[in-house]
This record gives sequence, structure tokens and C-alpha cells, in this order.
Amino acid sequence: MDPVKQGAGSRQPGAGNREPGAGNGEPGAGSREPGAAVSPVDPLALARQLIDIESTTGNEGEVGAWLALYLRDRGYSVLEQPLEPLPVAGSRLPAPGSAKPRVNVIAAVGEPEVVFSTHFDCVPPFFPSRVEDGKLFGRGACDAKGILAAQIAAAERLRAEGETRIGLVFVGGEERGSDGAKAANKIASQARYLINGEPTDLRLGVATRGCYRVKLTAAGKAAHSGYPELGESAIEKLLDGLMALRSADWPTDLVLGTTHYTVGLINGGVAPNVIPPNAEAEVFFRTVGEHEPVRAELHRALGGRLGIQEILELPAVRMHTVPGFDTAAFSYFSDVPFLSKWGTPLLIGPGSIHVAHTDREHLSLDELTRAVDVYTTLAASLLAS
Repeated sequence: MDPVKQGAGSRQPGAGNREPGAGNGEPGAGSREPGAAVSPVDPLALARQLIDIESTTGNEGEVGAWLALYLRDRGYSVLEQPLEPLPVAGSRLPAPGSAKPRVNVIAAVGEPEVVFSTHFDCVPPFFPSRVEDGKLFGRGACDAKGILAAQIAAAERLRAEGETRIGLVFVGGEERGSDGAKAANKIASQARYLINGEPTDLRLGVATRGCYRVKLTAAGKAAHSGYPELGESAIEKLLDGLMALRSADWPTDLVLGTTHYTVGLINGGVAPNVIPPNAEAEVFFRTVGEHEPVRAELHRALGGRLGIQEILELPAVRMHTVPGFDTAAFSYFSDVPFLSKWGTPLLIGPGSIHVAHTDREHLSLDELTRAVDVYTTLAASLLAS
């Protein structure tokens, strides 16, 4: 059967086929008895099923429930680990549209030694799947529902060969603080290796950058703009501080390169005709090692001119690699540092980070198919080690 036609199905845009069993290329596969033959998974059909269930971070309940039932129907023992509702606009109310509670989906058929893991939450806005010009488009196509489908297809291929030492850890919340991964890390595991999925163009990640996010604040003195000598501009102080960051000597790493930063937000002043009494900026550093050198250089560059409020820190991470695979370093971070109890980490997945989070997010059908082969080979290699 032509894989594009097989994966396309007859769905209404955005509706998805909510019946587990349809996503494996064999509609109505249903539950199977222990010892029954393991039917192959069509990764394109499964990816489309997942993409067509909207799961913006905070609204992952429906896709988590669907996935748990799908895996049970294929004979897995499944834990639906509850996650806290995400607050909206300072309240404790769950995100609008989250009819079902948020969960992680953790599954196995034996005692896992190698675990496939990725996330099923997505950034907004949602748009449904479509196949066009040999590519799968849709929110989550490469980040990370296409990856999730390839991991399940690989796990099932291994299981069909008699291998039951594979586990699955699929989490919510990765796009907003990794609360799903942090919750999963509270579960005891004897797994030796964690294969985490993010778009890496099917290269093994040797390292990912960390982050160090700060808010810089400046204080001034308000005055009528006709008499600037009576005031003190907080905005000009802030700009002077930000200019000083450009000439700072940020830490460098042989693998990850030089620490870089983005001034993502600036706010200040009260009116165009008032000398601004306050100003602030948020600066996001993508780090390459320990944060203390970054902190020290930041303080040196600013020379006490601005206040510094630390908001977020995540470490740079080094990953395990295997001979025979292409490797690369990546500037983003992932759930890996929060899944430390699930084994030595590896990072690999189909798709490009350059189209993730965009309105053209897509994944090559050829790469999706190759991902199943890569995941199968990599897991078998690790199990044999």
C-alpha cells in the first residue's frame, strides 16, 4: 500500500481518528492476548493520529488518554502518571479546553533496560496534519509527535523479534518548564539507557546548551522632559548596561562554542514626556558549561549599574554517543537533565529544529521511515552493550 495514502486516511481536518488501533495501519487491531504476534506500526498513520489531537501545553489530557489506550490495546502495561493543571493568567484553573486531566504515559511489556522518551505537548497555535510534497505537516510533526510515532514503531519492531527490554516514557509539559519529566523522574527505574527524542536530523547529540535567564533593572528619577537636568533616565542606564554586554568576554567550550544571549524583553518609562524613573530587560543566555563564570562576567560587565534578578537556570548537558552515528551539538535544551533516573542519556530524532515551532513545521516522510530503522538499530546496539 502506498504509505502516503495509508497514512492519510479519511479524517476531517483537526478531528483525528480517536479510535486506538487505527494508527497502526490495521484498523480495529484492538487488544491482543499475551504471546500473540506483534503487528507492525505505520509511523505515518500514528503520527497523524497524534498530531490531529490538539495538545498545546496545558491541554495534553486528550492525547495522553488516547495514547495510553492505544498502548494498552497493543499489550503494554501502562501507567498514566497524573500531572498538576497548569495555571492560567495567575489562577489555579486548568488551561481552557483541557477536558481530561494531564498525564504522563509510561509503558512497558517487560523490565526496561533501554527507554524511548519524548514529549507530546506542543507550542501554539495548533494546525492539523496534512501530507504534501513528500512531507508531513502539522503541529508536532517534528516536535515531537512524529518522533513519538517512530519510537513506538521501533519498539514494536523489536518486540516482534522477541525483545521485551524496551520501555516508553512519554511526557507532557516539555515546552513550558518540563513538569512532566520532573514528575517521571520520581519513579524508580532500572533502565540503563534513555533515548530521548528531539529533532536532530537523525544525528546523535553530543551536547546541548543550558540556559541562564535574568532580569536587569535600572532605577532613575522622574522629571518633566522639558527639564531633563532635574531627572535621571532609567532607560539610558539600562541601555548603557546592555551595550556593555556586547563587549563582555563570555565563556567558550570546544564542543558547544561561545555562550550567547538574547535581549528578549524591554520595558520602561511612564510617558513620552516624562524622564523615565524605571526600566527593565530580560536577558536569556544559552550557556556552554558551568554558570558561575557567566554570572561573574555579567556582574563585571555591568559594574553595579543595574540590578540583577536570576529567573531560571538549566545546565548544559553532555550525552552518550555510539560509534557509527553522525553527531552534532545543539543550542536548545530538552527534558534530558530532568530524566536522570532513567539511564545514561542519548538524544536523537528525525526532523529539523529550524522548522519546529513555526507555521511550516514538517517532517520528511523518508526521514520518518528512516527514524524507525535508526531507533531500532540504536536500541539493539545499547541492549547488546
